[in-house]
Amino acid sequence: MSNGTLPYDPEADHSFPDERLNEVLEAVLGDPEVRAYLEAQNVNPVTRKGYNDHGEKHIEIVRNRALRLYELLKRADVPFNGATDQGLQEADEPVIVALAATLHDIGHVVHRDDHTYYSIIIAADLLDRLLEPYYDIGERVRMKGEILHAILCHHSAEEPLTTEAGVIRVADALDMERGRSRIPYERGGRGINTISSQAIDRVELLEGDTKPVLVEITMRNAAGVYQVDGLLKNKLEGSGLEELVRIVAVNTTGGDDRLVERIEL
Repeated sequence: MSNGTLPYDPEADHSFPDERLNEVLEAVLGDPEVRAYLEAQNVNPVTRKGYNDHGEKHIEIVRNRALRLYELLKRADVPFNGATDQGLQEADEPVIVALAATLHDIGHVVHRDDHTYYSIIIAADLLDRLLEPYYDIGERVRMKGEILHAILCHHSAEEPLTTEAGVIRVADALDMERGRSRIPYERGGRGINTISSQAIDRVELLEGDTKPVLVEITMRNAAGVYQVDGLLKNKLEGSGLEELVRIVAVNTTGGDDRLVERIEL
């Protein structure tokens, strides 16, 4: 996990108790119903609406980056209040993060519009079954509530009340490399959404110096500023992580005609 592009490795050493996460995650990723939903949820946004990918690849990226962000914050001893407020254990924090990241877009099977709220309904049913082998009924209720809260708050209109939910909100926006913008782009179009969606080459999550997390974004042209300022900044504001995450975007285009060389939020 030297940077934000690598997948979560259950065999690696982490700055948090990972045994429960690894056990739950293995079961969830192998669950036939979950896999069916992750495949089906891409039809409405992509096939029918012509928007960007919200299927298995998006979920994989968001989950990996959410766990990477969680890892970096834990290294810096940032407190997480979601599990704690419910009387749950530290080992339950990454489970909340991972399951919320996995199920946050599942409502797309109903409709792209207002999908966040449909995700709550569908995920609630799935979580009853997915959590049962690991938690008693009281713990399941609390875990379910925290996971659903994090799913709800990936939508910018909702206010994250936990650090876990803030992680999901920011991680969702970090799937923004070339062609993967979270801002819908028009196929074959030449508008700012489409042009800027091709401008981001790389996103890395690194240990920061002035703040616990450094998000380093490499752009191929100045249009990438639209992604950073119009999407990521919007997701970071109100997430509860504003003072913990530093965002730096660098334009690597050669020559002296660069409109933007470097911006920092």
